Amino acid sequence: MIRTFLSMAQFPVPPATPPQFAFSDSRPFSEGVGKKLGTRHAPTVINSAYFTLQFWDGRAARLEEQAKGPIANPVEMAHTLDGVVKHLQADSKYRELFRSAWGTDQITIDMVAKSIASFERTVVAGNSPFDRFYYGHDSKALPAAAQRGLKIFISSKKGNCAVCHTIGKDYALFTDNKFHNLGIGADTRGNLNDLGRYAVTNVEADKGCFKTPSLRNLANRGPYMHDGSFRTVKDAFAHYIGGGNWNPYLDKEIHSLDVLTFDERDDLLQLLDSLNGRLPDNIGPPPDLATPAKTTSAAK
Repeated sequence: MIRTFLSMAQFPVPPATPPQFAFSDSRPFSEGVGKKLGTRHAPTVINSAYFTLQFWDGRAARLEEQAKGPIANPVEMAHTLDGVVKHLQADSKYRELFRSAWGTDQITIDMVAKSIASFERTVVAGNSPFDRFYYGHDSKALPAAAQRGLKIFISSKKGNCAVCHTIGKDYALFTDNKFHNLGIGADTRGNLNDLGRYAVTNVEADKGCFKTPSLRNLANRGPYMHDGSFRTVKDAFAHYIGGGNWNPYLDKEIHSLDVLTFDERDDLLQLLDSLNGRLPDNIGPPPDLATPAKTTSAAK
């Protein structure tokens, strides 16, 4: 999302997380400066306001902190925090907007990060068929197949999906905001090509662990997983059918779902389809901010 915001200020990197891709990326790895590719799939911004940690490995505690990361990353934007401030300060539109939002047109990087984070907190999806059924008590909101899928999703003897993709009494993020090893990226000998959360904590048990992604608005978010290794939801589901890829740190809750009949698997996929909620109408880039930046000598 940071690229979308800063590209409006005429940075040379195209937006990687537009609304039509559910604020994720349609490619396994996002392309940065000089066509360099990152090493992880861009996670969705949707409902990130409710995530307790940001990034796949949780290295940022807040959205404001996350927003600064890609700017100086040599693979992503290869810029500097000071350079971003100067670029925005030179744009009369942004000076006016920052004055309106923060009471001053003397832009700082903290104001930039707060602005990005403030926008991201408005990208909220809810009111899905699941919500209308489960929380709104509308028995007709959820098709019979999806209702059966919900039972499978919750059952510890069936899908056991809710152990990580939690459903609460009053709301459901469909993530426990924790980190788990699913065997993604492990070779046939159990060797991991990305240590995930371990790089942040240096805790042995965190090797190969990544943040549980929310299951809301999966449509158009593909490819899936932290490495974008599965093109479709069905492909990702097949990974669980096989019980994940073995490695010494595989989460103890992971078990093969081959116990499910083909009808039960279809029902579970129907439930996942029911989690697609509507996004706000006004989350696209304002037309006037998509025009070339105007600079003035006073701003230089």
